[in-house]
Amino acid sequence: MTRTAYYWDPISLQHDTGEHVETILRAERLEPEKMDRLVGGLDARQIERHDTAEWICHVHDRDYHDWVKQVCEGGGGLLDLGDTPVSTRSYDAALASVDAALTAADAIMAGRIDNAFSAMRPPGHHALPSQAMGFCIFGNLAILVRYLQKKHGVGRIAIVDFDVHHGNGTQHVFWRDPDVFFASLHQFPLFPGSGAAHEQGDGPGMGATLNVPISPGTSEEDYLAAFEANVLPAVDDFRPEFLIVSAGFDGHVADPIAQLCLTEEGYAGMTRDLKKLADHSCRGRLISSLEGGYNLQALERSVAAHVQALME
Repeated sequence: MTRTAYYWDPISLQHDTGEHVETILRAERLEPEKMDRLVGGLDARQIERHDTAEWICHVHDRDYHDWVKQVCEGGGGLLDLGDTPVSTRSYDAALASVDAALTAADAIMAGRIDNAFSAMRPPGHHALPSQAMGFCIFGNLAILVRYLQKKHGVGRIAIVDFDVHHGNGTQHVFWRDPDVFFASLHQFPLFPGSGAAHEQGDGPGMGATLNVPISPGTSEEDYLAAFEANVLPAVDDFRPEFLIVSAGFDGHVADPIAQLCLTEEGYAGMTRDLKKLADHSCRGRLISSLEGGYNLQALERSVAAHVQALME
């Protein structure tokens, strides 16, 4: 079996969003002892601390980082126009979400594991350099990319985002970067309104962004066909040295905030395909991190299917 690490920490339970779809209950469902009953042989590992604030500022403006910390230490509030609430410990939870990804990177680059899944919250793919957005505080995986480049000397990196919403924050960070290929498969139109097929990057990064808009109500069969026909060959052609997955499970047919028709079996199939791609191009090096997924039962089952496929 592949050595797959699972990262989760109780600090995720301290990011209190109140009566909100991105809730503490999501973290409770993904607690390792519970997930082990669904997966079996789960390798849950501790998250190591890094000089996290400094790594965050490789992607985010330092004034924005400092403001987020100040708002949380002051008791919390709203970081944007209403959909990213924070509490006293939300900054600490956000640091740990970043640290989980960086810990996984260190372990993979040292050869201690083959791939990893982070079940941490808050998510990250909507966060902009100076703005929280869509439940996201810091761009966890964008920060991971800069860490892999600067700490570990990794060259070409691919990000595949199958969250039901377009990963606008990730796209923004790497819009002009030819060494980072960003592919997003998402319902369109839908929040945040970006992700049209013509968005392909700019300047030296032209062609290093791939958006595959999916119409509401699209069947799982047609969704997976689009994934196989568009995303897989484009990423393979890029020849990445490391593969990163923004794993949102809100495209599930039971999810309350979108209109796609994916199932646990569909997520498992995509994961197997991505794992094969990583084995072919990246020596198996793959990190997946939780984004969306708001039906608790569907989230739990989909994460279990995803992790089980990573372990195969």
